[in-house]
Amino acid sequence: MPELSHRRKSLVLAICCMSLLIVSLDNTVLNVALPSMQRELHASVAGLQWTIDAYTLVLASLLMLAGSTADRIGRRRVFKAGLVIFTLGSLLCSLAPSLESLVAFRMVQAVGGSMLNPVAMSIITNTFTGPRERARAIGAWGAVVGISMAAGPLVGGVLVDTVGWRSIFWINLPIGLAALLLTWRYVPESRAPKPRRPDPVGQVLIIAVLGALTYAIIEAPSAGLTSPLILSFAAVAALSLAGLLWYEPRRAEPLIDLRFFRSAPFSGATVIAVCGFAALGGFLFLNTLFLQDVRGLSALRAGLYILPMAAMTFLCAPLSGRLVGSRGPRLPLLIAGIAMTISGVLFAAFGAESTTALLFTGYVLFGIGFGMVNAPITNTAVSGMPRSQAGVAAAVASTSRQIGQTLGVAVIGAVLAGGVASASYGAGFTDASRPAWWIITACGACVLVVGLLTSGLWARRTAERTARRLEEKSVAAQTTAGTNA
Repeated sequence: MPELSHRRKSLVLAICCMSLLIVSLDNTVLNVALPSMQRELHASVAGLQWTIDAYTLVLASLLMLAGSTADRIGRRRVFKAGLVIFTLGSLLCSLAPSLESLVAFRMVQAVGGSMLNPVAMSIITNTFTGPRERARAIGAWGAVVGISMAAGPLVGGVLVDTVGWRSIFWINLPIGLAALLLTWRYVPESRAPKPRRPDPVGQVLIIAVLGALTYAIIEAPSAGLTSPLILSFAAVAALSLAGLLWYEPRRAEPLIDLRFFRSAPFSGATVIAVCGFAALGGFLFLNTLFLQDVRGLSALRAGLYILPMAAMTFLCAPLSGRLVGSRGPRLPLLIAGIAMTISGVLFAAFGAESTTALLFTGYVLFGIGFGMVNAPITNTAVSGMPRSQAGVAAAVASTSRQIGQTLGVAVIGAVLAGGVASASYGAGFTDASRPAWWIITACGACVLVVGLLTSGLWARRTAERTARRLEEKSVAAQTTAGTNA
């Protein structure tokens, strides 16, 4: 791809950020609307979990396929297809007559979403080639998450209280169409010099692992942990994972290149993404139901309560990007881990829900932590990797985020459902949320510890060795292909 002017690069970044905005806004708006959906569609806690996890599950399953496909057939082409499918899925969601159809249409949305964020990050990585300008671009990218978190609860609260929950999907339509037109006009096409071949077996195994595991977790409270159905799905997940670990290293061009994980920073970024986004998914799910169903707030007032967390995410995301560019990922990761851990402890041990001051303190700390964690994940995942594999590396990072959010909602929801099953909803919710908050605390502690271990000198050396080996193999493969030709 030819070098672009600074103005054109900024425009490409803005267009890519528009795709992130509609995907992120969709999730934050949806959380505010959950209680309204529950009442109108007569949904259980498990039903609410599926409205979120059906989306994140399909997204996580297809992200790596979308990244490698974009590297092969063209990033702009896949990006435009994703915008069309996501916008169409949003329209269908707004027309859903039942919970089952809403879940199905959320899966359509996810197919489009899988073609957006990792491909957009690949476009950004190939547009901003310098380490510092790339870090700043990723910081701006992360700031969009903060914007969506700040705007989502407010916009969603207003729409749910005035028009109804179906209107939350309408806001994706004009943004999606505008992004499509701008992409067609301004985003240049790019491909990997030597894209990898499709890996259908690996793709099926990934879908089986994530789908079976998520189903087992969500349905366990109602079916029972030892029921044949749950045990069968758990066995399918375990066998599929074993098959994936056996099969992928034996392929010349696997869907998941396990050699990436020889880099300690890359492996650490993957673990941190899972833990950080599991904490986010559980945090939003718990607080949305608590504020509206237990405290009795309207959707708009619940959105206003969550605003301190969203505002801190918005402020800290670009700061994190600048810190990564100037000082590396360690400091932002340590701040993120400490802030998220303290926030979890406030809820788990000190009952932050009981007083508004403690509640807002917990929200502010969580917002600081989540705002700081996103840029180091992305930057570490793509830094040092060959540019020819940028789509795959970015897709692994994005997949880790979605897996984390999927598991966070599934596990926290399962703990909550089990706790409230035999109690009055208000008291049962408060008591059941204690172990859920300890899980979120553990996620924050994991971010802290893994961030500390994978951001030092030893970790950087493993990243350099891994990148060198990947580059050598890539050059050797291209040489062999040229000789054969």
